[in-house]
Amino acid sequence: MPTIHKCAFCGREFPHGKGILYVKNDGTRLWFCSRKCRVSMIEFKRDPRKLKWTEKYSPEAV
Repeated sequence: MPTIHKCAFCGREFPHGKGILYVKNDGTRLWFCSRKCRVSMIEFKRDPRKLKWTEKYSPEAV
């Protein structure tokens, strides 16, 4: 049974062998399901609670 990871940005689950592992300088590991999620969090510094396509979306945050 493969390990299941959860995307650090959108909250979607995906199997090990897919997605992107990003390791920060302090050793924190962040799993991302796609490049879209990685760029949104790391480069654009977006809040996943404000984007409707994420599972972490909440209308109160907007």
